[in-house]
Amino acid sequence: MNAPALPDLRLDLLALPKAVRELRCAVREYLGGPCADVELCVTELVANVIGHVGEGTLVRVRIALADGRIRVEVTDPDPRALPVLLRAAQDDESGRGLALLDAVAVRWGVEQGAADKTVWCEVERSC
Repeated sequence: MNAPALPDLRLDLLALPKAVRELRCAVREYLGGPCADVELCVTELVANVIGHVGEGTLVRVRIALADGRIRVEVTDPDPRALPVLLRAAQDDESGRGLALLDAVAVRWGVEQGAADKTVWCEVERSC
């Protein structure tokens, strides 16, 4: 008999640096232990909201398990501030987050709505 499916983790929070740490703890608890790739992805996606939409922005985070993968979604209220995968110069102090996410994710993308956007990624479930 199969174990029941784990319901999605859904959290609404303000995009603040201290909230990112609390979010990683919630993800670890949900997954039953540490999962570096998922923690990295959720950290970088919320950090992008802080840096490009605004600190204190209300975001919706969803973590879902399906087909051997973990899907991470972060929704914010600015459909215009779209993520761009850049190659940071050696001396740049920022601009590496999406490249890190791209390196660990199986795939990622953006779903743009009229009043919001969701940036998502999927990683293999190895934790």
